[in-house]
Amino acid sequence: MFSFRTTPIGEQMDRTLREGKVGVFATQNSWDPSTGMYLYEIFESRGNLEAVFSPSEAELGDEESHIEFDVDSIAALDAVVVEIQDAGSRYFPFTVDFLRLMSTINTLDRAPSLYVIDHPNPAGRNVEGTMPSIGHDIWTPQVPHRHGLTLGELAHLYYNEISAHYPLHLISASACASGGLLMPWSIAPSPDITGFFSCQMYSGGALWKDTSITPGIGTPRPYEYFGAPFIRPESGNLLPVPEGVKMRPCTFTPSFGPYAGEKCSGYQTILLPGAQYHSLLHTLRLMKHFLGKYSQFTLSDALFARLADPVCEAYLRGDITFDIVQEHVKAEEQKWIRKAKRFVLYDDTPCRIK
Repeated sequence: MFSFRTTPIGEQMDRTLREGKVGVFATQNSWDPSTGMYLYEIFESRGNLEAVFSPSEAELGDEESHIEFDVDSIAALDAVVVEIQDAGSRYFPFTVDFLRLMSTINTLDRAPSLYVIDHPNPAGRNVEGTMPSIGHDIWTPQVPHRHGLTLGELAHLYYNEISAHYPLHLISASACASGGLLMPWSIAPSPDITGFFSCQMYSGGALWKDTSITPGIGTPRPYEYFGAPFIRPESGNLLPVPEGVKMRPCTFTPSFGPYAGEKCSGYQTILLPGAQYHSLLHTLRLMKHFLGKYSQFTLSDALFARLADPVCEAYLRGDITFDIVQEHVKAEEQKWIRKAKRFVLYDDTPCRIK
């Protein structure tokens, strides 16, 4: 059973929410600015809060965070209520955790109902990249690098893909007070996504984590800044730079990662007003440029597992030219958009970056 609802979770009259054992699977984004309460407090005040599943690390910090759970704790519940702020990319840890939760519930003979409180996607409706096809782990969602859906729409799609047998109820983003009072990035979605532009740069910027260049993790502006001690900044005119983007030479000292405490040189990616930025393609071009310039710049096997695409991998290995990658990515994006449109719940729909 699937339903799409337009009243807040606190006003839902389902017996499972009023009297059943409820588990809350949520991040700091479950805070309601109109009441000053977190999601779990609704059920705590009713006396039927059974479990809270929350991030393993502080909301602002350096460590990658996950939401852990076990099958026995889920099996003991009548309902699981989910509220996280997805960042719009298939790498986002909390979304991967959530899809793992959906799969876990589907293995249970007595499955709890699943309620998902939706939020706008801070990365917007733009789509980037390809669906994973090779070398990816089992929990990597079958979506592009930047998928253009809300978490609720993603849940709707995944629910159908796994032929789920439990009830799924989606609460519209328009029913959530934070959707009207806060911008999606007002509360940081995760420790490493803290800036206004972080989500627009995450789909490509996260790839730097699997190379010898850091994407500025351990600084206030991750994914906007990237660099390494061996980088010698050059004029932005010599770098591959798409229209609407400026690359500013910069320095930073990260507090976390392989260069913790070391001064790094690199670049800040600056988007001009109205720029349509394809972070994935730009990052691939930058990586190819640095491979030809610095012997210290290396790519790990984990990078190719994260890309999960033989054409993108062939480009980085020097086997094909960039125009082939562009055409491949364009075709894959169009394929995804056709698939995703069947699960869209709002008036606007995913689109390609022209």
